[in-house]
Amino acid sequence: MKPLRKLYLILLAGTLTLTQNGCNKALDLDPLDQLSDAAYWQSANDFLLAANTFYTYERSFIDVLYDVNGSTQNYHSDFKSDFASGQNAYSRGLNTVPTTDANYNNNYSRIRTINYMLGKASAYSNQADIAKYVAEAKFFRAYVYFDLLQIFGGVPIITTPLATDAPELQAPRNTRDEVIDFIVKDLTEAIAALPAKTAQNVSAEQGRINKEVAQSFLGRVTLYEGTWQKFRNNTGRANTLLDASVAASGAVITGAQYQLFAPAALGDSAQKYLFILENQKSNPANLTKSANNEYILANRYDWTLRQIRQNVSRQAQVMSPTKNFVNLILCQDGLPIEKSPLFKGYATMLSEFQNRENRMRYTLKVPGGYYWFGINNARVDWTSGAADRATAYASPFKMYTGGLGGYGHQKWITERAVADNEEAYDYPVIRYAEVLLNYAEAVFERNGTISDADLDKSLNLVRNRVNKTMPKLSNAFAQTNGLDMRTEIRRERNVELFYEGFRVDDLKRWAAASELQKPLIGIKWTGTEYQALWPAMASTPKDADGNIIIDGSRSFSDKNYLLPIPTQQIQLNPQLTQNPGW
Repeated sequence: MKPLRKLYLILLAGTLTLTQNGCNKALDLDPLDQLSDAAYWQSANDFLLAANTFYTYERSFIDVLYDVNGSTQNYHSDFKSDFASGQNAYSRGLNTVPTTDANYNNNYSRIRTINYMLGKASAYSNQADIAKYVAEAKFFRAYVYFDLLQIFGGVPIITTPLATDAPELQAPRNTRDEVIDFIVKDLTEAIAALPAKTAQNVSAEQGRINKEVAQSFLGRVTLYEGTWQKFRNNTGRANTLLDASVAASGAVITGAQYQLFAPAALGDSAQKYLFILENQKSNPANLTKSANNEYILANRYDWTLRQIRQNVSRQAQVMSPTKNFVNLILCQDGLPIEKSPLFKGYATMLSEFQNRENRMRYTLKVPGGYYWFGINNARVDWTSGAADRATAYASPFKMYTGGLGGYGHQKWITERAVADNEEAYDYPVIRYAEVLLNYAEAVFERNGTISDADLDKSLNLVRNRVNKTMPKLSNAFAQTNGLDMRTEIRRERNVELFYEGFRVDDLKRWAAASELQKPLIGIKWTGTEYQALWPAMASTPKDADGNIIIDGSRSFSDKNYLLPIPTQQIQLNPQLTQNPGW
């Protein structure tokens, strides 16, 4: 069996196992030592199979495309930020202390499973044979603890499977610093033991954790915490972490094993098709997933073996971006709309889209003579000719048929004819573009400056991927045009990583509560052609500039930077202190 096919089947089996176990709470209480240990943990293959389970912990579409997954809050979703036209208690900072929280419970269940495997590994006779699987376990333990840290801050560190009467269950929370140091330690040990990506092992190891995956994630973790500490005036701690982030992301860049997806055959539409790339025809050039060397770690799917089984395209259509996001996109001269003479204003549906950089027309739905395609409005011959246009959605898109704020977007929406729930593009858990942006931000925040050479080997590769003629970001360009370098570095991140589950966490680490206090706004209605084309919005509140107010009841205070510890956990362990303000 081919390794790739084998991994898909393993992931499918793991997902089914988790689903079945999750339906029976009694199974969650069974001691792990009731497994048939006498017949298990006898070979390296047993540890391989155990490690395969950890891959089901990876983030996927359901975690970022939806505000909530059943009763589980998706705390990293852009719906909880200022970029989506949604209204919920979390985006408004009005959530309350829950009795239970599935994120807390599920993450500690995962930690227990990982710790159990690591305990068995410590007693195995030939450590060299299982070193890679132990490293994978440590990576995923770090991965899970980082999720807990982002949501709750300092949490109890557990390194062994605990009995129901273990004293550790009554221990206080570890500090934030202790949790980060533990994560860094696990990742550092994993990096030392994991194989590096090479041309020889890429096929056999496709989809598995390698050294570059762990380095990339270490760069993400230490940038997150380094900036969290910096913007809370802990400079010494911040500098240590930012140094680690620069080194980790820099190692991935220097290693040169990954590249941005930018095939010449797709031209400036490359980035659009990156996110809907399948092995069936899913783009005009008929490229398959083998052409994508940007996804460093992906939750992998396959139309035959493991479909996503979520309404990805339909759910993506539901999400309407806000003007808070749209106004961040640059003009073709590399300048923000408030500085660029190329910006055409808002008088017509099309005017604000004119002369903007290419990511705008491949991320958003452009009104007027532009066409876009969806799951029930699929491409026919992929030429953009008459046959394609005849099936295109709304032929062409009209802003006033979009979401609450008027804007629509194309990210994650397939263009091929496929039934609901059957899309099979991979989800980028870590992609190279993020590593490049992490590096640029870490260098700037560590030093207060960044050289043009560092910009050129990182951020500008992302910026100019589909904007070949747009000026690079440089110190001279920023100075000449009165631009703030930090603002521009963050702008590139916001535009590039839109709807991938980064925005709300970025705002929190930047201590930027002010952004989450601002009203969510949509298209400019007053004084534009929308007044005639969209009369239904006449009674909708507008701001002083005539923009539709999507949500004017925004409140976000210091306590909202962390979510509350569920009351049930504090009842079980009174030593767990509640987060400040809750």
